[in-house]
Amino acid sequence: MTGTRRALVVDDDAAILEVLGMRLQALGFDVTATGDPARALAAADATRFDVALLDLRMEPMDGVALMEALHARQARLPVLIMTAHGTIQTAVEAVRRGAFDYLTKPFVPDELQTKIARALATRRWARDRARLLTVGQTLASSGVMARVLDAVAQAAVEATEAERCVVFQVEQGRLVPMASAGSPAPAWEALEAAATAAMDKGVPIARAAAEGRTVVAAPLIVRRGPAGALVIEAPARVEPDEDDLELLALFSAQAAVAIHTTHELERLRSGALAALGRMATQVAHELKNPLAGLRLYARHLEQRLARSGDAGAAELAGKIGATVDHLAAVVGGITAFGRPPELSRAPVAVAALVDECLDLARARHPREDVEIVRAHDAACPAARLDARELRKAFLNLIVNGLEALGPGGRLAVATAWEPASRTLVVTVEDDGLGMNDETLARAFDLFFTTKPEGTGLGMAIARSVVERHGGTLAVQSRPGRGTRVTVRLPAEGAA
Repeated sequence: MTGTRRALVVDDDAAILEVLGMRLQALGFDVTATGDPARALAAADATRFDVALLDLRMEPMDGVALMEALHARQARLPVLIMTAHGTIQTAVEAVRRGAFDYLTKPFVPDELQTKIARALATRRWARDRARLLTVGQTLASSGVMARVLDAVAQAAVEATEAERCVVFQVEQGRLVPMASAGSPAPAWEALEAAATAAMDKGVPIARAAAEGRTVVAAPLIVRRGPAGALVIEAPARVEPDEDDLELLALFSAQAAVAIHTTHELERLRSGALAALGRMATQVAHELKNPLAGLRLYARHLEQRLARSGDAGAAELAGKIGATVDHLAAVVGGITAFGRPPELSRAPVAVAALVDECLDLARARHPREDVEIVRAHDAACPAARLDARELRKAFLNLIVNGLEALGPGGRLAVATAWEPASRTLVVTVEDDGLGMNDETLARAFDLFFTTKPEGTGLGMAIARSVVERHGGTLAVQSRPGRGTRVTVRLPAEGAA
């Protein structure tokens, strides 16, 4: 984006400083000019420069030494070495040691502008290539959509000098913010309108916003059409150019790849899970009655051994009974997943339901060494939901959060109301162990668990319940930094 650029000029000739200052200001630069290398280094500690022009022969520090000191502070700062005709060979050596190019005194007409423009273009190309590479590596190594979208949003802010970036995705006909970077958006309307316009046109667009800002949006195109948009908001001093639109198109393409890959994996997983669910339900039905018999026999054996005084054998029988109970729980979970009941909707206050689940979870897993935080939005309306089914989902999510906490950990449970999309949002966030990319990618797989006593069904059932309500369940997690689960439910029948 075009905006205020900063140039550093260092020369012990006051006349040169004055001439270069005027010429650079005419080119749109904010100029810091000094004859003192120490002041130049202090300026570089306080300000990021776009280009530096350094005299080759200065005392007590020459241009090459100053350049190396500047690069220690700002590694990618392009430096133009200024030299007289008699020392061009020395200037060439400076280029070999890291200078972008050199300028000869007296300056040749247009040489200054041409070489500065080339230096800035090369610097930007290298910078943007590095950011695109970072996003690409995240896409290749992670494959987790949330992680890729976060990387895209951050790279877009850094590359375009925008105040903020939001990645929107279309979910059930609504634009949902999936990732963001930069400062929080003071209002969503302008960003959502730009996202919609870009999706309608199928190409990046730019439009004016409040207080002289500019909003730029690029659609996320997947095989079936626009799946969302990448939107940035630039401050008043910055104007987007064609390079910015092309760069955003590249970033949006990478985000679209992540979304498409996730959709394809979900499609394949859904088909596989449906087939597995049908088979598992049949197996579970065949196991249900024998397990009930085994539970009865184990309890009867435990009681007889206890009466006979054989405590060791009675304990062993008790372990058999506990194992049978665990198997019965797995069978019950398979049945619930394979043949979910029809939703029985009634007006439900989500905050009260979440609090009930939190109290149940704390009763099952009493923890005095952790902090529990509740935050409920009083604007949340009652909505027609199936409280019994959602209780399963919320209870599982809260228990998972509690079990992830170490001593002194924190679990935050919150509800919020989004009136524009008429959506209830429930978040469960812990600062516990977190998950790596591999675990996160398998979080909803049947029978996958990291718990010694887990069944590996809880997360799959929770997502199934939420999706049957027409909602979404998303998980964000980082090792050592905790996990955040976000449930979004359309408020059907809300007042």
